Amino acid sequence: MKIEKSDRINSLPPYLFKEIDRQKEEIRKRGVDIINLGVGDPDMPTPSHIIEALNKAAHDPANHRYPSYTGMVDFNEAVSRWYKRRFNVDLDPASEVVTLIGSKEGIAHIPLAFINNGDVALATSPGYPVYDIGVKFAGGQTYFMDLLKENNFLPDLGAVPEDIVKKAKMMFINYPNNPTAAVADSEFFKTVVEFAQANNIIVCHDAAYTELAFDGYRPESFLETDGAKDVGIEFHSLSKTYNMTGWRIGFAVGRAEIIQALGQVKSNIDSGAFQAVQIAGIAAIEEDQTCINEMNAEYTKRRDILVDGLCSIGLSVEKPKATFYTWVEVPKGYTSSEFASHLLLKAGIVATPGNGFGAAGEGYIRMVLTVGQERLKEVIERIRKVGF
Repeated sequence: MKIEKSDRINSLPPYLFKEIDRQKEEIRKRGVDIINLGVGDPDMPTPSHIIEALNKAAHDPANHRYPSYTGMVDFNEAVSRWYKRRFNVDLDPASEVVTLIGSKEGIAHIPLAFINNGDVALATSPGYPVYDIGVKFAGGQTYFMDLLKENNFLPDLGAVPEDIVKKAKMMFINYPNNPTAAVADSEFFKTVVEFAQANNIIVCHDAAYTELAFDGYRPESFLETDGAKDVGIEFHSLSKTYNMTGWRIGFAVGRAEIIQALGQVKSNIDSGAFQAVQIAGIAAIEEDQTCINEMNAEYTKRRDILVDGLCSIGLSVEKPKATFYTWVEVPKGYTSSEFASHLLLKAGIVATPGNGFGAAGEGYIRMVLTVGQERLKEVIERIRKVGF
């Protein structure tokens, strides 16, 4: 029997990290101690009070049955209270909140609610690959808006061609940003709202990193902007905020019709998030938030070690105000992939080539802060030793 993949699978871009994975395995077999700065997965544990809430809830047989497709009433109400406390945004938990099995799931599914074959969605490059993949799976096409250093890694909405704007149904933005670590202010969000209103475009803001911020900086919610809730929704996740990447719990909030359409997709695809995890999520966002301050204090120390160290050896990188990513310019004479390979083969350091996040990421590598301080100091010494 001949097995043929669908056109949607065959249309996916090639796995750009395949060669690095091959090289990584090759040097691992040689006994090289690899320091992995490529994966954005927190190394710190989930706070104990969240684990305790899960443990208690998991023992309750009431939570062993199918959950609600759109989330427990208690969880959605907790989300609405958190948005009011954190951003002063009012949400109706019954119609403007939907629980997700991690924000990635919701981001991948939202195009199915609004994109028809041939429709266009706008997304940033470099950017989280799931924006484009979700659009492709829905039969649409993605127009990429380049994030450039001279524009502070914000998209230039005025540069999108008129014919593309007319076709566009959705737009994905993400601030604080992965992979560039750029941040956005109220003026940018105001521009986005005006653009969306003028062109009837649904805005999907990926806000997974608003709680990972440093030096007193407090990232804004897109929904704080006047008119934002008329044109879009915001995705959030407990993954990075509370070191819960494996737990798979998040939420989307915003305009009721958009949220309800996403819920309709979910009700036909999944059976909702495990209630015990939702109860743990309530504990995360409702109870003591000291854990966030402690986490950000640790990331601040790591950021300073890595960024100051990289600059001391001649690499160019801005000190991020948020996220646990650093966006490092590659030295002259290298492409992103060549420099990532150099670091891996010569120094045993895994970094992600910027072009893996889109063509506009060429010229950069992404390094994460999800290893301890001593390992980051070792990263600097290894690069200093092998040079570039």
